[in-house]
Amino acid sequence: MRLLLHNIQYATGRLRRFAWIETLMRSTAHFPNITRFVRNIDPDIIGLVEVDAGSYRARRKNQANELARSLKYSHLTRIKYPESGIGRRLPVMNKQANSVLTRNDIMRYAFHDFESGFKSLAIEVEFENLIFFLVHLALGIRTRHRQLLELYDLIKSVSKPIIVAGDFNTLSGVWEMRMFLRATGLTSANVKHSPTFPSWAPCRELDFICHDKHIKPTRFKMPRVRLSDHLPLVLDFEIQ
Repeated sequence: MRLLLHNIQYATGRLRRFAWIETLMRSTAHFPNITRFVRNIDPDIIGLVEVDAGSYRARRKNQANELARSLKYSHLTRIKYPESGIGRRLPVMNKQANSVLTRNDIMRYAFHDFESGFKSLAIEVEFENLIFFLVHLALGIRTRHRQLLELYDLIKSVSKPIIVAGDFNTLSGVWEMRMFLRATGLTSANVKHSPTFPSWAPCRELDFICHDKHIKPTRFKMPRVRLSDHLPLVLDFEIQ
């Protein structure tokens, strides 16, 4: 099986270090580039972070729905802020989502909200022989560590082979993940700790695909494409 993880930054194509205003630009011109890239990778499961679910940037269209329809995948998408959070009440932000796309049968899914954090979503998807979690953790280190504790509780409650992937925002360094990996028994597929951010000059490892002992990686790669400010991660694996 093949898994693709990518923070697409709402398909705005921002590629300059300080040009944050570009994240408010329309995404319709750049989104086809992401579609072509995903089609070329041909993954079985896709974890997309920072998806526009229908703001003016995407001309009121849900990017995950558009991608799924183009590639004939099914998808699960939800705004990454809790129902009662301020992010649900602000224009543009109330369309900022994460999404899981797949061509496999989905047996069960759940949207979990961490108790801490402005963005708090963890998506859990159960397949026949695998459970997949997609996360996008907080920018603040204390909140991020509380979210890791909650993620640990979610992981320990399941019995199938597990993959956890997402943008962990480990801004203080990869050391932030060590205790989490040790406690859960998970292993990072990026064994060389290659940096994933920013895509034009990678120097920080923010994005992770982590798996348990029942997942056997057969290939891991990070295509050096500049489709967003994060590099994509691709894992080929077998389930033992």
